[in-house]
Amino acid sequence: MTQRIALIGKPLRRRHSQVMHDAAFAAAGIDARYELLELEADAVEGAVNEARGPDWLGLQVTAPYKRLVAGLCDLVEADAATIGAVNSVARTATGDLLGFNTDAPGFRAAVELAMGRPLAGVDVVVAGAGGAAHAVVFACLSAGAGRVTIGNRTVSFARELAKRFVDIGAGSITAVALRDPAFAAALRSADLAVNATTVGMLESGSTIEVEQLPAGATVFDLVYVPPETPLLLAARARGLRAANGSEMLIQQAAIAFERWTSVSGMAGVMRAAVAPLLVDASARA
Repeated sequence: MTQRIALIGKPLRRRHSQVMHDAAFAAAGIDARYELLELEADAVEGAVNEARGPDWLGLQVTAPYKRLVAGLCDLVEADAATIGAVNSVARTATGDLLGFNTDAPGFRAAVELAMGRPLAGVDVVVAGAGGAAHAVVFACLSAGAGRVTIGNRTVSFARELAKRFVDIGAGSITAVALRDPAFAAALRSADLAVNATTVGMLESGSTIEVEQLPAGATVFDLVYVPPETPLLLAARARGLRAANGSEMLIQQAAIAFERWTSVSGMAGVMRAAVAPLLVDASARA
């Protein structure tokens, strides 16, 4: 019996996840396939219930359904509940659905690779306060970051995010407006600056003034299409360490794959499989 995984979301513009997981299934000799399910909101519950069947390994979830699916799972892991988003679901041996989050550990693995050091003690500035920023801030604080400053156009959203994670880790957390002088001041002492918005992908421009950053800082842009955003181009021009979100995409996928199959070490297979799509901004599902 061919096992199934499906990505639920709307719209589903890219097939990167499908390519990575199908390559990993082939490399591991597992009879399974990864599907793309672009659904209207009223069809999500039915799709989730279908995934309780014996031919399913689980699901992945993207915008705008991460919170909706969390409420449809039988169990949700503590980290995912704290973050407020489920992006992966595993079917248990009893047919229950367990929701979890691979964005936070995927980000941590990718950003520590980009920095060449652990997040412990790092001074972090994050632009954005949406779902992606929740995973980023949680990952930084739980990994022992010394200070996290969240900047957002609507400062109330940044404050809500900061309040949500105030008890995570021992580091401090501050919320400011992107245009607030306090955001620029935080950049001047940052070890890591993260863009967790769609600026650079859906909007032109940049959320972070790289000229404010110290010479030893790392810039991490969660955007991976296009592969070089204005933020990354500016960071590289300054000689800063800089990385896009492609490695986070790969790492979170490898984590989910291991949870479904108990097969580890597939990041390299996935990286090779998705590489052509990562250099082709027109790649679509």
